[in-house]
Amino acid sequence: MAAGGAADIDAAVIAADTALHGEWGKATAAERGRVLARMGKLVEAQAEDLALLEARDVGKPLKQARADALALARYLEFYAGAADKLHGETLPYLAGYTVYTLREPHGVTGHIIPWNYPMQIIGRSVVGALAAGNAAVVKPAEEASLTALAFGRIAAEAGLPDGALNIVTGSGEDAGAALAGHPGVHHVSFTGSTAVGALVQAAAGRNAVPVTLELGGKSPQIVFADADLERALPFLVNAGIQNAGQTCSASSRLLVEQRIYDSLLDNLSARYRALKVGAALDDLDVGPLISAAQKSRVEAYIERGRKDGLQVAAQGAIASNAPGGGHFLSPTLFAGAAPDHLLAQDEIFGPVQVVIPFRSEEEAVQIANATQYGLVAGVWTGDGARAMRLTRAVRAGQVFVNNYGAGGGVELPFGGVGRSGHGREKGFEALYGFTRLKTVAAYHG
Repeated sequence: MAAGGAADIDAAVIAADTALHGEWGKATAAERGRVLARMGKLVEAQAEDLALLEARDVGKPLKQARADALALARYLEFYAGAADKLHGETLPYLAGYTVYTLREPHGVTGHIIPWNYPMQIIGRSVVGALAAGNAAVVKPAEEASLTALAFGRIAAEAGLPDGALNIVTGSGEDAGAALAGHPGVHHVSFTGSTAVGALVQAAAGRNAVPVTLELGGKSPQIVFADADLERALPFLVNAGIQNAGQTCSASSRLLVEQRIYDSLLDNLSARYRALKVGAALDDLDVGPLISAAQKSRVEAYIERGRKDGLQVAAQGAIASNAPGGGHFLSPTLFAGAAPDHLLAQDEIFGPVQVVIPFRSEEEAVQIANATQYGLVAGVWTGDGARAMRLTRAVRAGQVFVNNYGAGGGVELPFGGVGRSGHGREKGFEALYGFTRLKTVAAYHG
């Protein structure tokens, strides 16, 4: 795979700018939508091949990769239909004036894509930018670039004009840094760690370029005694171990009302002991971690928990046929962690969850909000008034009541507060972010 650098990014930005002054820039919103719709049909037709590629590249179980491929098709379907529905407004003003607003594309948009969900994040970032009329330059993660390249081939097959989409593989230090700081890029989207997000924002800031950052999380699910626990249990576990926990919106903290703490912990433990870990194409519950470095990082957190006396309530099992030398790790459920313990504060980015008791609604909110992150939260209760109170009180960009979407659907705006980032992806909010507003005041007497 080519290791692109600053020169390649520069060529891609020039190509994108050329497209904006050519066929792509002259296309109507409806024409843009038709191209995206064709791309969506091709993704749907090639979903199994894309899923196999994603599973092998990232390590996630095949069923999860299949869901990602269908999600990419759905993003294309949604934004194809939305492309010609991005409207301005007329504004009341002084007599003799007509005032209205226009939503115009930024121009060249840069997209730095992470390795955990390449297809999904291309869908929610790149496709929205194209729908709004921008031309995109994409730098996929060096650990998992294959479906991004496949997406580029699909775009060409669907008739997306040359230069409207450019994909440059390479390292973050070379290609990624060059893209974030390029003076010809007019908007940057980054999904990844908080530390790297700060670097991306600083680089883009030197050019006064707006940035959408979707960063880390330490998302809680708050479970009250009056919740439907049978419904809650699979959500509680799956939101922590999906994609081996390598998910920004993973629910790594389970806050459980004291009255049901022991019984729910027993049920959670039973589900954990039933989890199976193995190769992606064996399609078990959990696949390998992305790299040796990531495995070592997560193992260090587990060892820290043991050393500090936290209770290992349960672990999953690595399948006997898992390939030797793979980055397999047993999902681990911890109990007995204080709310301020490292395992309850840091984004571990692995299949590790901690269970924390609370005694009152107020204490639950205090614990939920006592991290630097604010991406997603879940509330489980049969009390509708309590659910409404907590949706307002919890500090998060998304709150799920009696479900947990780990990022939710294509239509649902997604993003965080605090060190989880700013700006919104998905839904129409993403289109607003990928456009700039122009106000026109016409005097006619």
